Amino acid sequence: MAISRGQLVKELEPGLNALFGLEYKQYENQHAEIYTTESSDRAFEEEVMLSGFAQAQVKAEGSGVAFDNAQETYTARYTHETVALAFSITEEAIEDNLYDRLASRYTKALARSMAQTKQVKAVNPLIQGLPTTDNFDSGDGVSLFNTAHPTIAGTVKNTLTTQADLNETSLEQSLIDIAAMTDERGLKIAARGLKMIIPSELQFTAERLMKSEKRVGTADNDINAVRSMGMVPQGYVVNNFLTDTDAFYITTDVPNGMKYFQRAAIKTAMEGDFDTGNVRYKARERYSFGVSDFRGIFGVEGA
Repeated sequence: MAISRGQLVKELEPGLNALFGLEYKQYENQHAEIYTTESSDRAFEEEVMLSGFAQAQVKAEGSGVAFDNAQETYTARYTHETVALAFSITEEAIEDNLYDRLASRYTKALARSMAQTKQVKAVNPLIQGLPTTDNFDSGDGVSLFNTAHPTIAGTVKNTLTTQADLNETSLEQSLIDIAAMTDERGLKIAARGLKMIIPSELQFTAERLMKSEKRVGTADNDINAVRSMGMVPQGYVVNNFLTDTDAFYITTDVPNGMKYFQRAAIKTAMEGDFDTGNVRYKARERYSFGVSDFRGIFGVEGA
């Protein structure tokens, strides 16, 4: 339905001092703290996990050398979505000079809607991939955050065995579990936590845990080991679109983890409709969010 004069009656009255409701600040590009951005030129992208080799074996004198096989283990698929929104203004509203007055405001509002949609879609894998939600799987067929990602050599976990709220113990155990990660053949990979992603409700807890010189909540003179050892070198960032108020996430230095594929950057178009005379304005883009190697992120849903 087009925006008509009836919906904008105050705009036609003299003495109007201000318009408001479309000029709010917004949280921008928070997905960039989680995802690596890549471009795409097809309807979907696929990335294949390859296994390396197991540990080398001792070769007895005079015997043949042992051979091992590398193989594909799973495929991560990114299917791009088209995201679009439009509005139109009637010919009569344009004649009465409402378009010139409102066009810039409504185009900004349209851009804001597109941007916020992207941020909501960006956190969907993090929210839906938690163990109890289990509505977003990684390429290996189990929830993104799981205690038993299947590998050739056994299993690997990227969540706590027992879920817990963010505190000193749960943070330290998460970092221990990250360091214990193995590849598809069970070899240690020297993974390290880089950055913590949290909802706004945990920002004060995170500030105390990450920046206090001494241990939080104790009368002892013990140092804050996480801070003194530089265990999370990039600190923490707040993501205001996370809806689980006690879940927290740690990105790791494992490559090819969380990825954002941009198929078509945001484009805008405006045209007039011959029959009605209305002017229509549209915004559109195509992209996808997902994960290739689950080891790129560690997630805990809280107690």
